[in-house]
Amino acid sequence: MRAVDRPVIVGVDGSESSLRAVDWAADEAALREVPLHVVYASLWERYEQAVFPADPGPSEQILTDVLVVAAAKRARQRVPGTDVTTEVVPEGPVSVLLRAARKASVLVIGSRGQGGAAELLLGSVGLAVAGRADGAVIVVRGDHANRTGPGSRERRVVVGVPDKPADSVAVRFAFREAARRGVPLEAVRAWCPPADEATDHAPFTGEPVDAHRQRAVEALETGLREPAGELPGVEVRRRVVEGPARAALLAASADAALLVVGARHHHGRFGPRIGRVTHAVLHHAACPVAVVPERG
Repeated sequence: MRAVDRPVIVGVDGSESSLRAVDWAADEAALREVPLHVVYASLWERYEQAVFPADPGPSEQILTDVLVVAAAKRARQRVPGTDVTTEVVPEGPVSVLLRAARKASVLVIGSRGQGGAAELLLGSVGLAVAGRADGAVIVVRGDHANRTGPGSRERRVVVGVPDKPADSVAVRFAFREAARRGVPLEAVRAWCPPADEATDHAPFTGEPVDAHRQRAVEALETGLREPAGELPGVEVRRRVVEGPARAALLAASADAALLVVGARHHHGRFGPRIGRVTHAVLHHAACPVAVVPERG
């Protein structure tokens, strides 16, 4: 299957968060002109708060059928004419969604917030999938205006330009998303002055502040050069920001339609993990976040 023909896949679990993800996924499938595939991993409750009530009550199989049928109906009502298929897999959600990410144009999941302060935090399944997936994952975060509706499509796409900007997969992804929506792309490159670098355990070089800022400007231009040439119709807004990258991106997410970040999967003592910037935006961004794996 060619990449352009791959469906948008959305993972559901019966929570309000996953219903928001269905809305986003239906819109995304319509934008890409591809089918929507709804996936439910029926062992999800082993990983997070149980979805189904304990006995007495309907059987789990009945509730499972109702869940996926309701999700598909919601998607069709949101975008009439959408080609929607469903699948129930009797496995844990992480393995199911990681496989789904390999065959999707994009995998969409909810933030799994449970209300109150927990709304700010990404659930364990979402964090594991976003940190390990081989394909792009969109975690649907943010308030109603950022998540859904025509108004969100009028907002800009924001991308964080990475430390290795040349041929960044995330930057290319962000250009395509901005082009699909017909909105500007805001490219953000953060930099820290020498004193801040020293406190973050980076070596103090003694270079003037202007030199650090100039390197950030050059990195930004390097990251944008090839994608801008391929999609010249996208309006690009460049921002070089002094301060930590996570703070700059979280601020930019406040009125964005989508925040795109690249992820280089690192292997630590407890398995694959993502960087601090990606971790921060997944937990606290005010809009949906696309995590795109970089090469190497």
